[in-house]
Formats: sequence, structure tokens, C-alpha cells
Amino acid sequence: MTHPSATSDTANLLALERLIEEIKDLQSKLILLVGSSKKRLLRALAQRLNGQPLNVGAGLGRRLAVTLLSDRSFSTNELLREITVGVADDAPLLLDNLEVLFEPSLKVNPLNVIKLLAHSRRVIAVWPGEVGDDRLTYARIGHPEHRDYSRDGLVVFEAAQRQ
Repeated sequence: MTHPSATSDTANLLALERLIEEIKDLQSKLILLVGSSKKRLLRALAQRLNGQPLNVGAGLGRRLAVTLLSDRSFSTNELLREITVGVADDAPLLLDNLEVLFEPSLKVNPLNVIKLLAHSRRVIAVWPGEVGDDRLTYARIGHPEHRDYSRDGLVVFEAAQRQ
């Protein structure tokens, strides 16, 4: 007997793999994973591709820690590219733990930083916030890291666990 969440996970994985193929020729090759099982889905995809999700927080955080505060906003895109060098160009880039990009001292637009990576290659990223009412949000209104984006023009894959 198959466990319902295992069936759901398999269906999600197959649908995501189809979507990854479909975005190959788009200008922005970005898929944002949202929903209750987004991290589990990213890990399953990584296993299927014989790869590893890239922990942006750890990799970028180490580089930013040794970068002057005044240089961080100019360096963020390049530092992020540096930590992705080890992933083959033809393989989708799997990104997790994006929270560091929302750090106010970086003075960057986190979604645009990820979108830039997705112009030249397929990027599947776990969105660390919420999705609803055709909006992507991160942190609550009034919080220094708060961001609110329209879903227009974005490929969003909801990895919800079905009951």
C-alpha cells in the first residue's frame, strides 16, 4: 500500500520535472517553490538529479561576513554567482535558505537577485515566505525585512501535501 503523502510527493515531483523542462526556453527560467512540502520536494528533486540543494544562507553568509558593509550591496550578485560555480551549467540550480537575501543591510531586491541567476540557467528556489492573493510575501508588514511581490510573470509551483 502506498502512503498518501508518498503518492502526493511523487505526483508533485513529476509535475515539477515537467515544468522544469517547459521553462527551458523562457527568458526567466525561475521556478519558485511554495507550500507546505516545498523543502521536501526540493530534496527529492535533488536526489533525482544526483545533486544537492545549495544552501544560500550558509554559502553567501560566509562570503558576506568578510565583505565590508559598504560593499555588500554591490557584491551580493557576484558572490551568489561564485557559490553556484560548482553546479553544472546544464543542471537546474536548486536554491534553499534564501533568508540572507532579505537582510536590510544588503540593500538588494531578493527576488531580482534570484531572477538574475535565472536568465542564463534554470533555477528552482524555495520561497521562504508566503503566497496568497496573487502575492508573494516575506515577513510581516512593519518588519525591516518585509517584502511583497506580485506573482505576475513568475512561475510559482505550489508543493502542498494532499490529504
